[in-house]
Amino acid sequence: MARFSKGEPVTRSQPSTGAGTLYLVATPIGNLEDVTQRALRVLREASVVAAEDTRRTRKLLDHYGIAARVSSLFEHNERARVPELLARLGAGESVAVVTDAGSPGVADPGFPLVRAAVEAGFRVESVPGASAVIAALQVSGLPTDAFTFVGFLPPKAAARRRWLEDLSARRETVVAFESPHRIEAALADLETVWGERPIALARELTKAFEEVLRGSAREVRAALAPEKRRGEMVLVLGGRGRDRPGESA
Repeated sequence: MARFSKGEPVTRSQPSTGAGTLYLVATPIGNLEDVTQRALRVLREASVVAAEDTRRTRKLLDHYGIAARVSSLFEHNERARVPELLARLGAGESVAVVTDAGSPGVADPGFPLVRAAVEAGFRVESVPGASAVIAALQVSGLPTDAFTFVGFLPPKAAARRRWLEDLSARRETVVAFESPHRIEAALADLETVWGERPIALARELTKAFEEVLRGSAREVRAALAPEKRRGEMVLVLGGRGRDRPGESA
């Protein structure tokens, strides 16, 4: 059994004979075509698909003609569901975890289950695919050789401003998620903290109305029309003293 205790030697867990596998399956972030053949096979063969939003996952499964058993696994029930899912793995069943979009466990449900499965010695596999973080970084026009992903910005103004001030000292590109109803406030804080440093805002990635706004926080804020302040938002923020890969302050 793998454990994460300070001072203990590194161990390599060996799945028990007959045990199932926990699959972390990336799903499309917008366009339903952005899913791998392996992901579809795993979803088709899994004993159960644990989904953040069962209705949204069912639409994806129906689109590809997959008649999988789906159960819920979201922020508020995840820890309670872990024992049941571990029991399934112990019984030799395979469990596929999916979120609304992108990769499970990355700013989405999945981590507590993964941690418990690893500690219990079960096999855990990633089925990689679409990523809003990478997609936004690629199209931002900002350096991609080094970056930090920080998840969602704090929802409260004071905490968000402090966090942005701390991040502003970093030289690498910073990628963050933000919700549509807080994007105006976040851009205003960035205008104060980031000044004229370059940023990019990517919204509705891979969808029909995908849009990427590039410029200073002030310029991006002015260009983001009120009617477009909806959908998934990804902020890509230029590092201190860097405009191009290889430059340093």
